[in-house]
Amino acid sequence: MKYLKISTLLLCFIAFSCSKNDDNAVANNPDSTPPATPTPVVKSVADYPVQDFMWKAMNTYYFWQSDVSDLADTKDDVTSDYVDFLSKESNPADFFFKLCNQHIDIVGEAAAIDRFSFLRENYKDLVNGFAGISKTNGVRFGTATYGPTNNDVFGFVRYIIPGSNADGKDIKRGDIFTAVNGIDLTLDNYIDLLGNSGSETYTLNFADLVDNTIVPNGRELSLTKESGTQRDPIFINKIIEQNGLKIGYFMYNQFISEYNEQLNEVFETFKAANIDELILDLRYNPGGATDSALQMASSIYSTDTSQLFAKDRTNSKLANTFWASSFYFVDETSNGTPINSLNLNRVYVITTGSTASASEFLINGLNPYMDVIQIGDATAGKNEFSFTLVDDAAYDFLYNPDRESNINPKNQWGIQPILGRAQNAAGFEDYTAGLIPDKPIIEDIANMGILGDPSERLLNFTLNEISATSSKTNFDAVFPANIINSTEEMEYPDGMMSLNGLINPKSISDNK
Repeated sequence: MKYLKISTLLLCFIAFSCSKNDDNAVANNPDSTPPATPTPVVKSVADYPVQDFMWKAMNTYYFWQSDVSDLADTKDDVTSDYVDFLSKESNPADFFFKLCNQHIDIVGEAAAIDRFSFLRENYKDLVNGFAGISKTNGVRFGTATYGPTNNDVFGFVRYIIPGSNADGKDIKRGDIFTAVNGIDLTLDNYIDLLGNSGSETYTLNFADLVDNTIVPNGRELSLTKESGTQRDPIFINKIIEQNGLKIGYFMYNQFISEYNEQLNEVFETFKAANIDELILDLRYNPGGATDSALQMASSIYSTDTSQLFAKDRTNSKLANTFWASSFYFVDETSNGTPINSLNLNRVYVITTGSTASASEFLINGLNPYMDVIQIGDATAGKNEFSFTLVDDAAYDFLYNPDRESNINPKNQWGIQPILGRAQNAAGFEDYTAGLIPDKPIIEDIANMGILGDPSERLLNFTLNEISATSSKTNFDAVFPANIINSTEEMEYPDGMMSLNGLINPKSISDNK
């Protein structure tokens, strides 16, 4: 105990001495001062360029702007409050979806109001997608569930993009695959394995249908996604002669403005042949540019520019700001070439659940004017349009390829929010459940056939409708499937209907 007391006293003495010496050192050295208290860092709007761009663009353009409290015009009245609001969500994608009106990514499908607004971290991915350029191995497929619990997933090839990595390899329409890199596809993993976030190179593991059962067959194929793969939307155009009729068949897989001249040339061929009927195959068309859809409608029906094709419904800020808040049939392409019009009073359109957006815009717009006989399955029900917005405030955030140098280099995000809905000349716009076919029939995964061949199931059915003859073909589906997704929906899960060439930035500025 005595030792403990002495030690304690010694420690106290040492501590006192050190403290005293430190005080003397500070007193004898006037340059030695205590560290200053850090100055609080004051954040400004400039510290959040992505969120600021997204808010301002959404405040101006978003269809449901008045229904979202965070998009109120007074939100940025007090700078400090606005900065605090911008800083609360560091992830730009999460910030964007929270600005939307009950977005499907936030509230789920059942409660969603906004199902289709989307974005990309690099605006060029948006632009390239609408131009038909993507990173892909060229296999366009659908996916469906099977098995006792419907949790297992298989893919089936719809077509191969010419010139792609898969072109010329041992893979074709109708092939079935059940695994990637040996990993069985399920509802939980198939998007990760096959979608944009998956590996650039992967191996598909194939299967056969045996007695309506999917059985792995041991065959496999390695494929690589390649940047800059161009998808020519004009997939098949031909003339089929049947029972004395000349029938034009046109499979068109995306509405792309860059192909408007080629689109016009297809109808020039049909016009020169003086076709009697037209079959427009949009079964795999996810949409795209509305100016292309408007041109196609004019090529099919009329170039009478006094006839209303569709009209838009936007938020109050955008009222009367578009070049064409009412869209009329056109008589020339976007390059000024006279449009070749067939002036038909009837058209047959083949559709599936992958027929979406601008494809539905075309069908709905033609319906008041001509007999549109829809054959196939119900369409996707994407009745809203959008436009690519980027951080170019001087141009009202509208993407313009000639102004890429003006886009904020610190912010390359591109957003594609819903701007409004399109009504046809009769005022109809409510097809969120899809456009319902007049003659329902689905593809048979057990017998996909060859696209463009008159014996292919959906085309054969349509040709029989035109001829009004009964066929010996059995159209009962041998292997109907619960289709859940497709390549197009994985690449652009929120739809494709862009008002390319139909927005006037100057009039928007003047209206503010």
